[in-house]
Amino acid sequence: MIKVMLADDHAIVRKGLRQLLEETGFIEVVAEADDYPAIMKAVRSFDMDVVVMDITMPGKNGIDVLKIVKGEKPKVAVLMLSMHPEDQYAVRALKAGASGYLTKNSAPEKLVEAIQTISGGRRYITPELAESLASHLTDDTDKPLHSTLSDREFQTIRLIASGRKLSEIAEELSLSPKTVSVYRARIMEKMKMKNNAELTHYALKHGLVE
Repeated sequence: MIKVMLADDHAIVRKGLRQLLEETGFIEVVAEADDYPAIMKAVRSFDMDVVVMDITMPGKNGIDVLKIVKGEKPKVAVLMLSMHPEDQYAVRALKAGASGYLTKNSAPEKLVEAIQTISGGRRYITPELAESLASHLTDDTDKPLHSTLSDREFQTIRLIASGRKLSEIAEELSLSPKTVSVYRARIMEKMKMKNNAELTHYALKHGLVE
């Protein structure tokens, strides 16, 4: 049996995933979690092979949680499940230690296939993700500007583009407003932009915010 933990803040999503996976007969859902503290409690309390985790969770950014989970249990394979397309988060997730990345509009059998693949120690790469990975190996001139941003800078530009104030961004990311200002300045420099309006326009054009 492949032992799996489901981490998603929507109970109805977890229920659907549990039903889908346990119908296979070879996957057992040993734990569920709806936020960061619950994820860490489950990781420390249960023996598991795979964590299926939503990238957008309350309390902490999914990429940060991924890094912490891998730090606690390096041998546990993590599959990131997200509503965001591959070109936004997938490469970042893989670099942070994920074994695979699937969007929530994927066919159910893809999820089962992904869990089987990563539980065996391999990575699960969809054709879309393969294309995204390939684009990151091309010349720098072909890369989108936001690909040069660190994970924290990427989170910051998305929140700025969502209309959040620096104080709100600081609270959400558990940082000081001064630190957020430093990230904002780095983003402006890397992307050669002058103000929040330009950042927001870019983020909307490239689908970085819903």
